[in-house]
Amino acid sequence: MTKAVIIGGAGHIGTYLVPLLVNNGFEVVVISRGMSKPYVENPAWQRVKTVQLNRGREPDFAKRIADIQADVVVDLINFDVLETKKMVAALKGTACQHYLYCSSCWARGFADVLPLESGTETGTPLCDYGRDKLASERFLRQEFIQNKFPSTCIRPGQISGAGWDIIGPWGNVSKRPFQIIANGEEIKLPNFGMETIHHVHAFDVAQCFYQAVTHRENALGEVFEAASGGSITLYGYAKMMYEFFWANAEDRFSSLE
Repeated sequence: MTKAVIIGGAGHIGTYLVPLLVNNGFEVVVISRGMSKPYVENPAWQRVKTVQLNRGREPDFAKRIADIQADVVVDLINFDVLETKKMVAALKGTACQHYLYCSSCWARGFADVLPLESGTETGTPLCDYGRDKLASERFLRQEFIQNKFPSTCIRPGQISGAGWDIIGPWGNVSKRPFQIIANGEEIKLPNFGMETIHHVHAFDVAQCFYQAVTHRENALGEVFEAASGGSITLYGYAKMMYEFFWANAEDRFSSLE
């Protein structure tokens, strides 16, 4: 039986990924900071071993993971390239045949031209979060090419799903714009609402990880996008919400000075 360790397995992606693995014959060990329950109940969780470990407070966290001697390690809560390097160093020489790193669409950075196709990134992330994700991707790619370290990176978009406030028409998790729209009132959007967001449901992201695990030979050394078929502007998002609540969505927008 293949043993899989899921770091952050009780979170939004793990909620769906863990049952997928368990129901398909994997022995699953979930690493969690607390004893959190998944966002969606599933009988498969009764067959999961949970280990309480806090990455930020355990100086030997990577070694503790390596000591489990798992065949597959899925790292869903890694936000620091130094942690990525520690994990790679610890997993070398163990039973690990596949390390899957959860990156982010934030690794893409600024776009020169839209739509931004995979592989045409500018390498200019907007924030430290994105910069660390991109640095981890590049480090793992280098380790795969030079040392055959078996890694795969997956980039989710803005995750939605149970237990998670969806990113709204203001580009944050505020519920106010939805209420404004439902009331039929005028909504103000920044910069004509031309910023884009790229939603994806946590279950779809989980499926990407599962497919990468079960198609290991095709996934090694790759970076995959995990998002919907197309991004959406804040204007388009708000317009769809108006159309959901009201027959006519015109004349309900103004620019935010």
